[in-house]
Amino acid sequence: MENMAEEELLPQEKEEAQVRVPTPAPDSAPVPAPAADTALDSAPTPDSDPAPALAPAPAPAPALSPSLASVPEEAESKRHISIQRRLADLEKLAFGTEGDVDSAGSLNSDNPGTENSQTCPLCPKEKFRAFSSHKLRRHLQNLHWKISVEFEGYRMCICHLACRPVKPTIVGKQISSKLGAHYHCIICSATITRRTDMLGHVKRHVNKGETKSRYIAASTAKSSNEILKETDTDIQVFPNYSIPQKTDSYFNPKMKLNRQIIFCTLAALAKERKPLECLDAFGATGIMGLQWAKHLGNAVKVTINDLNENSVTLIQKNCHLNKLKVVVDSEEKEEGDALEDDGTLGDIQVTRMDANVLMHLRSFDFIHLDPFGTSVNYLDSAFRNVRNLGIVSVTSTDISSLYAKAQHVARRHYGCNIVRTEYYKELAARIVVAAVARAAARCNKGIEVLFAVALEHFVLVVVRVLRGPTSADETAKKIQYLIHCQWCEERIFQKDGNMVEENPYRQLPCNCHGSMPGKTAIELGPLWSSSLFNTGFLKRMLFESIHHGLDDIQPLIKTLIFESECAPQSQCSAHAPSNANKQGKRKSNEMTVNVAKKQKTDASTAHPPFYYNIHRHSIKGMNMPKLKKFLCYLSQAGFRVSRTHFDPMGIRTDAPLMQFKSILLKYSTPTYTGGQSEGQMLPASEDTVTDRVEMSVSDKAEASGCRRW
Repeated sequence: MENMAEEELLPQEKEEAQVRVPTPAPDSAPVPAPAADTALDSAPTPDSDPAPALAPAPAPAPALSPSLASVPEEAESKRHISIQRRLADLEKLAFGTEGDVDSAGSLNSDNPGTENSQTCPLCPKEKFRAFSSHKLRRHLQNLHWKISVEFEGYRMCICHLACRPVKPTIVGKQISSKLGAHYHCIICSATITRRTDMLGHVKRHVNKGETKSRYIAASTAKSSNEILKETDTDIQVFPNYSIPQKTDSYFNPKMKLNRQIIFCTLAALAKERKPLECLDAFGATGIMGLQWAKHLGNAVKVTINDLNENSVTLIQKNCHLNKLKVVVDSEEKEEGDALEDDGTLGDIQVTRMDANVLMHLRSFDFIHLDPFGTSVNYLDSAFRNVRNLGIVSVTSTDISSLYAKAQHVARRHYGCNIVRTEYYKELAARIVVAAVARAAARCNKGIEVLFAVALEHFVLVVVRVLRGPTSADETAKKIQYLIHCQWCEERIFQKDGNMVEENPYRQLPCNCHGSMPGKTAIELGPLWSSSLFNTGFLKRMLFESIHHGLDDIQPLIKTLIFESECAPQSQCSAHAPSNANKQGKRKSNEMTVNVAKKQKTDASTAHPPFYYNIHRHSIKGMNMPKLKKFLCYLSQAGFRVSRTHFDPMGIRTDAPLMQFKSILLKYSTPTYTGGQSEGQMLPASEDTVTDRVEMSVSDKAEASGCRRW
């Protein structure tokens, strides 16, 4: 295996080495280039010493292609010689042991003046020339091996060869080019000069999921696509499908819950009218549209769109994989005709264009927007041609701005001023609903929020569209500013009115603005101030989830139903799926006719906005009651109360924060380690607790019997 070091270089490095061959070193005489026919068979001799300051003597590329093609699986031979597993492997390159003949080692060991001199395979002759093996070993260990960068068992040693192009400098009338030390990346073909930069370079590869060398990927065959299955739907995905930077069609298995919620929404809408023209504006792998067409059949006409050409090709393959006929530009493909005899389940139209253009050109009954990040750039187009009483669902994954981690981004995208609060997830949901409402109002349309969900990695908002300027005006009135106290976390929506108040913070139920110096509250928003849930629609979604066997989504929908009614779970259990099963069809027909009238429901029936975290308001030195019992105490005190999906320890109630803390203090027991605070805190609680929250011993016994919370 002659000229091994040259085989380990990339093609681009080979060309650079070939270009630099005629340039002689300053201390050597110029050597004429060998003929093309003789260069393939001839080996370097002491009489034809190449330039020592440059890379190993090149051979033309055709001489290397047979060896590379014959052994494609030997990936290690294609890495650069500075990348080794052990120090002994690096020494083999220098001493040229049996079976390990390297062109760089043999080339650098050729010295017409001395016979016993050894040279470093990673340094030119003018930089290092050793006359003893001991000196060479010490050089390899101290200069190259100790300052190497380790990655998965390999060491990327520093290299001093002419692999990296260096800009020449002009000194007087002579041109000198100084060779710089550098590292060769094992993953990509980059060369990095500094060790700290190399460590950061490798770390960025690891963060992106890039752990395989491109040298291996270039020599081996392209890996086949993986086939996954979700909700009885097979999809073919590209390698690295869960890394957006590495693949064209991003598929996130963690969004399974999101896809099931949207499927139940479409299934509930399909009971109202058929067929529905549905759009998945950002298809990627097409998994969502495939589930719609496969499980709902002729009730929907699905259109899957994506701007990326590779994604469109993958969507078409996934349609054939699930025996669904593909329609492109209103013309069926030939493959779809062949599948029709095998029993196709339906047809899907696949388009490749910008989502804004498609939504401007066509009308739809159901539109789902799930871009990678914020969706504000597509809201105007979505409401332009959506049909009356249609549904628009919006999934936003820019949680860093919505959860107040990047406040300047939230101000830029949503025009909203927010801070981090204890109810930040509901705040994020109301920000997205406000942006959706403003986009609908610009198109003379109003919205009715069916539900809003904010989980760890996404915010999902589903609204029904109500056409007409009257509905648009009613929707715009529900966008208000929120007054938030930064001391006690109390909050209230600012009252409507044209008169400017001298101190709007006096609207807060707390007295922090009077007892604390300076400004204690801030204005957040604009936010959506009305209800976030529609109980009737959520019950129909629960029925559809049971009908289609979606067990994973049922606990979340039940929690949303309890939260929308803001009532104890023991009272809400009567409205479980049996009731939804009996009245599903009748309510679906009434929804189509009377949905505009339901928009004007009483504000008293809507659930109270926001929630309190019981741990955040617990008293130091006191053991707070269990959450289920505390919900009973609040309910028996006359307040509306329920748990919330936004926070597992959150309590949605219409009780002011002062009353909330008073009831929490009343039923908290002192800890025996800090029991001296009991005598100071109990008299204060007796002054603050009103007659509304005073309970007898019998009431406590009755509250302890609430086992269904």
